[in-house]
Amino acid sequence: MNILGIDASGIAGSIAYMKDNRLMGEYYICNKLTHSETIMPMMEHMKELIGIELNQLDAVAVTSGPGSFTGLRIGVTTAKALALALDIPVIGIPTLDVLAHNITHNEDAICPIMDARRGQVYTASYQWKNNELVRLTEYLAIDLEEYLQQLSDQFERVTFLGDGVWQYEDKIRQKLRERASFAPSYLMLQRAGTLTALAAIEYEKGNGIDASEFVPMYLRKSQAEREREARMNHDY
Repeated sequence: MNILGIDASGIAGSIAYMKDNRLMGEYYICNKLTHSETIMPMMEHMKELIGIELNQLDAVAVTSGPGSFTGLRIGVTTAKALALALDIPVIGIPTLDVLAHNITHNEDAICPIMDARRGQVYTASYQWKNNELVRLTEYLAIDLEEYLQQLSDQFERVTFLGDGVWQYEDKIRQKLRERASFAPSYLMLQRAGTLTALAAIEYEKGNGIDASEFVPMYLRKSQAEREREARMNHDY
């Protein structure tokens, strides 16, 4: 089983290649460059460096959202174009699932939080049960203060990760105090290596999607769409 993974859903961008259930290579950049500047060069460099034969790929994996609207479009468009050219399926894995799986076999509740701006985060709650990471909530776009209150009422300890930690760590510590812990920096953001591992499981279950039918998960409308609707409502 050969899978190429593409993540452009957040601040960092990454590419990974899995062959026969082994991670053969991963390229990760978290810098000032945009995903439109990095995703294709990373893919081409890694392809040449480790000799990836694209015609031997069984599927293309991509983080399906939520996340940056622009980043999601870049990642999904790249994955769909490649899958269509090779006539192979796309396997989308929710970004929050990819993040949560960075933390393995932890007794705490695991809460990835992605900054959704205006005091909101994209999030879901997870916990390891019987060697399986179980999602306990729906995927949410929620006010951080409201979410922290929910967590305070439900869990004794919570491990946080995701780019929202960089924005809201002080507020989290103020609310949960010693009940909150945080992932180390090298596990803080979603990575294509984790994505491909999860995609391999879904591929074995036959859960690939035709590239022409694949759509990302946004959870809420983009800022441009919200502003357009506000202008239209104001006009009426």
